Amino acid sequence: MTAEELSFPIYLTLKVCGFSFVLFLLLGTSLAFWFARSRHSIVKAVEFLVTLPLVFPPIALGYLLLLVLGTQSPLGGFFSDVFGIKLIFSQTGIVLAAFIAGLPLFIRPVQSALKSVNLKEIEDAARLCGAPPLKYFFFITLPIIRNSIAAGLLLGLARASGEVGITMMLGGNISDRTNTLSLEIFNSVSRGDFETATFLCLLLAGFACFIYVALYLVQSKEVI
Repeated sequence: MTAEELSFPIYLTLKVCGFSFVLFLLLGTSLAFWFARSRHSIVKAVEFLVTLPLVFPPIALGYLLLLVLGTQSPLGGFFSDVFGIKLIFSQTGIVLAAFIAGLPLFIRPVQSALKSVNLKEIEDAARLCGAPPLKYFFFITLPIIRNSIAAGLLLGLARASGEVGITMMLGGNISDRTNTLSLEIFNSVSRGDFETATFLCLLLAGFACFIYVALYLVQSKEVI
């Protein structure tokens, strides 16, 4: 493969990881908080669905998502008709695949930290001192669980950057449109181009090391 042909999978993988990073922080943290603190009966059902990528074959899960998010389905048709957004065979589908695959790995450490007895005692003390919930969440809860959030980001982004099964089903592995680094490794091996496959594997390994070092530095910072 030429440098120009390699540039798109690299760009797309970085783009997908960037969007996944934001989704993990916003939606992932919200879900983890809901799972840890809510006693509503529906929580267990949603938690089971979120955990599915850990126990269900990626290809099979991707196929089920294809049925749910396809343009012929009510949900996929709604997004396509109302917002003009295609949830499958598009870069939106690639981002969804990465987010869904990495979400349970992000949520686990954050959820465990939020269930900590010590954290609840500190929050109770802040509440008794008159601090509003939103204030002690941002100034007490988040700083205390920052290491768990960083660990979740590490695991979630590592999984998102290497996702293949769900991505292939939702993205379609379309050249120069939805082929991430992981899918390009599959494509290279399929056509017998092992040199390119090895190079791309090394790129992913380097990317994983970069994520680890960056998040390690975040973890080592003092809370201001």
